[in-house]
Amino acid sequence: MAETANNPAPARAPEVVTTVTIPEEKGAKLEALPAPAPKAKNIPEEKAIIMTTEKAAPALSINALRAKSLSGILAMISFIVSLPILASVIWLLYMRDYDCENLLRLPRLQTGIGIALLFMFIISTAALFLRPKFPMPGFLLAVVPLLVMLTVGLALLGAYDMESRKILASPRWFKLKVDNPNNWNNIKSCIYDTKICDDLFLKSLTVKSYDFTMKKLSPIESGCCTPPAVCGMKFVNATSWIKGDNGAVNNTVPLDSDCDDENKLLDSDCDTWTNDRNVLCYDCQACKDGFVRTLESKWRKLGLFLVLMSLFLFVSHLFLFLATMWELVVVKENI
Repeated sequence: MAETANNPAPARAPEVVTTVTIPEEKGAKLEALPAPAPKAKNIPEEKAIIMTTEKAAPALSINALRAKSLSGILAMISFIVSLPILASVIWLLYMRDYDCENLLRLPRLQTGIGIALLFMFIISTAALFLRPKFPMPGFLLAVVPLLVMLTVGLALLGAYDMESRKILASPRWFKLKVDNPNNWNNIKSCIYDTKICDDLFLKSLTVKSYDFTMKKLSPIESGCCTPPAVCGMKFVNATSWIKGDNGAVNNTVPLDSDCDDENKLLDSDCDTWTNDRNVLCYDCQACKDGFVRTLESKWRKLGLFLVLMSLFLFVSHLFLFLATMWELVVVKENI
């Protein structure tokens, strides 16, 4: 009984050992064989790809960042340069009209230019948004209105000769309108109704002759309310003057020989002058010139503004277009 009990125990022990150790050795071999093979093949390829991308990325980013930063700076400059256009729109739409300016329908022109400048600001801003995808259409969209704006500004400055007669608010157009007797009669009545000369008369009651000659008068006050200085009249007050003994021009005042026509007009103004407050020098050529100079000072400033703004915007949009094209070329070279 003791022998039969002891014999099975040693026989079962080796069976347990073989079943436990053999799977572990086989499992270890099966796990070790396939695992190293993919790691040894895949790791060098991934490292090579990463190294090549890391070497190529700096060259692409530097050129692209330079082009994009330059385009962004120029776009911001173009937008900032266009802001005065928006300010001029407010100035034109809310600025008070000059006296008697409405007789020449200039307030309508002023409103029209203000609306046109508002559209110009919108177009210039829209061109900045079209620039990245459509550089050429965006550039043309901004340049064409700028050329029109430049032409109008040069016309208001009197850059043209014969053509400017048909352009509203140009110097020659003003002279043609003033030389028209019907227009001048209406303008003359309007100047009289504004009481400009009456106000000047009240201000000069306590002023002496020397002080009055040193006083700065507006073009309308000096041309319509007082006689020309070459007439040599004695001062009583702003609207009352005493002519010389012969009632002619004071020959002691030097006259320019190159301005004979102008001097003849001044001579006729001396004869036209009268102390009657209803007449004064409203029919003098000096009064017409004073009215024209008053309007020209305003419209010349507007013309100069249009010329400068159109040139600045054209240059900024041109450089922005070139920077955009450079950006596109850099991106294509690095693809």
